[in-house]
Amino acid sequence: MNEIDVAAFDETIDDWFIESLKTYKDLHVYQLEHPTRVIEWTAGKTICVAGYSSTKNEMLELLLPLKLFADDNQGLCAERDFKVVHGGFTNGPVNCLKHIQGTRCVVTNDGLSNKLQVWDVGGNDSDVIKSSGCIQPTRVSQSGSKIAPGLTGDLHVLHGSQICDLQLTDLTSGSSLYSVEKDIPDVLSSLQFVTGSVFLACTCGGGLFVGDTRTSTVPTPTPAEGRESELWCMAASSGLSSPEQGHHRVARLSSSGLVVLSDLRDLSSCVGRAQLDIQRNIPSHDFMNVSWAPALDNCLSVSGLNGLVEIYDTSTWRPECREPKPLFVHQGHVMSSVSHPSTSPPLVTSHIWHPSRPQTILSAAADGSMHVWDWVDSTAATRS
Repeated sequence: MNEIDVAAFDETIDDWFIESLKTYKDLHVYQLEHPTRVIEWTAGKTICVAGYSSTKNEMLELLLPLKLFADDNQGLCAERDFKVVHGGFTNGPVNCLKHIQGTRCVVTNDGLSNKLQVWDVGGNDSDVIKSSGCIQPTRVSQSGSKIAPGLTGDLHVLHGSQICDLQLTDLTSGSSLYSVEKDIPDVLSSLQFVTGSVFLACTCGGGLFVGDTRTSTVPTPTPAEGRESELWCMAASSGLSSPEQGHHRVARLSSSGLVVLSDLRDLSSCVGRAQLDIQRNIPSHDFMNVSWAPALDNCLSVSGLNGLVEIYDTSTWRPECREPKPLFVHQGHVMSSVSHPSTSPPLVTSHIWHPSRPQTILSAAADGSMHVWDWVDSTAATRS
């Protein structure tokens, strides 16, 4: 790279850095030894991450920079970096990781079979994350499982690689508490509880299934829309901020950038549709991620289609397809690769909202970078 190129790249980074002083309330950067595709909250200030390489991987519980939580007294806070609280190793990749609410337990899957691994994250008396068992599903599969912990804090997880092998398992006894008693081979892309017993499953083809672990009734299917070649993932809002109790919105994201919004009470009807402007074609869509902000109304985030995390206000979306502009775009992972023009910008592999801080997000990318950022909504005054 010649001197002119170096100067141009330096200027791009400088411009973004200056702009970030206005667009971020906070931005902290951490470099993992190996990239992760899982970020999971274990408490209000700690997360669990793990690598996905084919060999041995680290699993870490990290304490977020305390400066992030210092509010108006940030200048008095010395802790400005992530801190490893607990750590351990897995013998293979971690493609899915979920924390059991109210415990020090996480459950993982390696993506190579539907077997689950159970881990004790440790406490004050130990800094080691230890394996505490495994769960072998009733139906054996060579496909990776999706995992959905319950909302009540019970030691139960719903898991499966296909609709037909979905089961609810008690982690203490290993016994199956619920299973789907019909041969539906559709492969799962997303799985989530929306109440203590009702769950929502999305297939790779975009179909939605609603089930209830209290009954043996086969989950009710809702067909997908769009091209058959597209891959889909899904997220349901918590419904906590809605004036109507139990009102959940469901967002489906396709590999072409199409987002379809539905109401859980009538999944067959579309209440909003948008075609996102995707700037990059990628050979794999393993990292596609759509997520609702838990503490902001109508805010939806998307990643895994390029090197960005994009945030959208869905309050004005209608069934007629539109091409909305994002409220905010996190370009930090792309900027970290600007000084290496011979390589493509790293794909964002995961992102997650803070459960109670409205505009705080964590994101990770394929180069091992991990960011925690508190974004500024410059359009808030206009929209209100």
